[in-house]
Amino acid sequence: MLRKKEGFEGQRAIIVPRKIITDLCVSNPVIEGAFVTDIGYYPKAKYHFRQRLHGIDQNILIYCVEGKGTAQIGKRKYSLAPDTFVVIPAGSAHSYAADENDSWTIYWAHFKGPAANAIVEAMIRQHNGHSGTITFQQKRLHLFEDIYASLERGYGNDNLCYANMCLWHFLSSFMYDDKFNLSEKKQSTDVVEMSINYMQQQLSKMLTLANIAQSVNLSASHYSSIFRKKTGFAPMEYFNHLKIQKACQYLIFTDLRVKEIAYKLGMEDPYYFSRMFNKLMGVSPNHYRTKRGT
Repeated sequence: MLRKKEGFEGQRAIIVPRKIITDLCVSNPVIEGAFVTDIGYYPKAKYHFRQRLHGIDQNILIYCVEGKGTAQIGKRKYSLAPDTFVVIPAGSAHSYAADENDSWTIYWAHFKGPAANAIVEAMIRQHNGHSGTITFQQKRLHLFEDIYASLERGYGNDNLCYANMCLWHFLSSFMYDDKFNLSEKKQSTDVVEMSINYMQQQLSKMLTLANIAQSVNLSASHYSSIFRKKTGFAPMEYFNHLKIQKACQYLIFTDLRVKEIAYKLGMEDPYYFSRMFNKLMGVSPNHYRTKRGT
């Protein structure tokens, strides 16, 4: 049977750079207890399959909204269908697979931290096992999208804190389905958020600080000051984070060569791109593509 780790039309995923996790998550008293390391969405993921004989150091939540699949954790096997989920504790041997004839559509997240481990243990007690059934609520998916969208906008302190504080609410919705309340989504239109929108639209270009500041009608010095105050990063460093985030998606979801990815991100020198990638992700682009697993 054909088996695939990734490669599904319409898929989305964000892998938080391990340097960001080390420098900004595990040392942040607000979110160090539970934080996202990877998050994504796989629609109609035909032949999706993963097996980890020794587990990983992250907890995993898989939420099935369409189709079917199976999961095995240790010696326990679970069947998944719409409106069911499975939670896999860190360090647990496991495997999971989409049904060959009715492939699942799943939302998934990897997360870790001392509180995250305790939450997973509580979820298992609450449902008398690793899997459970919940009512479909669009607001749960809205919350997932809040987490995803916040991380997609980069790794400033506000984004990380908001995303990972939402993680608690998201996880609690699987524990206490009957108590899950609607979260209200707020969109900011301040100049920093507007400039991040501009950055995301211009990832294929090599912008200057002046270009970005001009997009929100501010001087470079004033813009740089308010941007750093809000995000904790210089604008160009933040822009590079977004480029590397996009590069990770190209490496996971396409067969583009490293040189081609560099060009798509506006970098004519692939060696410059590789150095930037290695500095943030801790490995070369090719090594990341080879070793990356979901």
